[in-house]
Amino acid sequence: MKLRLDATRCQGYGLCREPAPDLIDLDEFGYAAVTADPTPGAGEDAARAAAEACPNSALRLER
Repeated sequence: MKLRLDATRCQGYGLCREPAPDLIDLDEFGYAAVTADPTPGAGEDAARAAAEACPNSALRLER
């Protein structure tokens, strides 16, 4: 699984980092950067929660 970020859709709310701090970092302005791919199990659950937390659908989980 891969967590993909569409940076053009990210508005810098930072809501995605809370459920997945091991997968997402925020820059100084609050914009997301995916730092790791999710691991099976809990990592995928966190990635899915991060994608769902984004109000602009900037994150998606792909196979």
